[in-house]
Amino acid sequence: RTSRGLYVPSSVDASLLAQRILEAGAALPAYGGVTGWAALSWAGGTWFTGDWADGTLRDVWLATNCADIRPQPGYRISAERMAPADLTVVDGLPVTTMVRAVLFEMRYAAHLRAAVKVLDMAAFNDLVSINEVAIYAAAHNGSTGIPQARNAVGLAAENAWSPQEVETRLRWEVDARLPTLLCNVAIFDRDGHHLLTPDLLEPRSGTVLEYNGSLHLAGAIRVKDRDRDELMKRVGLEGVTFMSGDLPDHDRTVWRMRQAYARALRIDPRSRGWTIQPPTWWRDTSTVAVRRALSAYDRERLLRHRRPAA
Repeated sequence: RTSRGLYVPSSVDASLLAQRILEAGAALPAYGGVTGWAALSWAGGTWFTGDWADGTLRDVWLATNCADIRPQPGYRISAERMAPADLTVVDGLPVTTMVRAVLFEMRYAAHLRAAVKVLDMAAFNDLVSINEVAIYAAAHNGSTGIPQARNAVGLAAENAWSPQEVETRLRWEVDARLPTLLCNVAIFDRDGHHLLTPDLLEPRSGTVLEYNGSLHLAGAIRVKDRDRDELMKRVGLEGVTFMSGDLPDHDRTVWRMRQAYARALRIDPRSRGWTIQPPTWWRDTSTVAVRRALSAYDRERLLRHRRPAA
């Protein structure tokens, strides 16, 4: 039994992410939809994995004005006022619109940084744009958690590729109080050849920040990372790399960021062999609007490198 009066074959793996969302959604009344992280995941949100940092599973949120439905193990009920325009259907499952799902998740996020990650990671899959969320939030000023959501909108970016990149960016901009970073911006040499696309770049100083997951411990990738570091030095970029174990040490992370920024400022600008001005042949994919306009062929060709890695 998945919920009152509903059953699936015993062979079904109820722990599968899509199955958990589907079983919760089957309990919806006529008026309502899956919302929050589960709606974003169902619609293709790569980073909405349905579990907390410690591995425990998150409940699916169902949004409905119906008083007859009660929460059961695996799902919870949101009875906030909801207009018919806030509901849609994705692959046969009633869900709230993506902008409502994102704002719901942002409003109830544990803290501001978590809210920023929600928006950035929804933008990763082009489910929403920052402007869409800003407009929707402005129209729902009386909702719980709106101040946090509005503050998060001001810190969001549309071209972040992982939650760890977002955390690194916020550590730099909010904690270290250093200038705004560009996310995954392409860097070229003076002849228009593509050099690299770092996780984060402070363009005035030429400071490059990278977050390297466990995949970068492999031999072949470590060699590429070394070659990348040497390339940056040759063209006048100052790099600093962080691993997963670095970010919990708040003070040291901030100190390393400030030190890297100070070193970058000491590099003579006349020696720079790089630019972020793209050549005419380059195809920009840095915003939700631009990515949504791509054909299916171009999406596969231009965006496949953005697929998550460990």
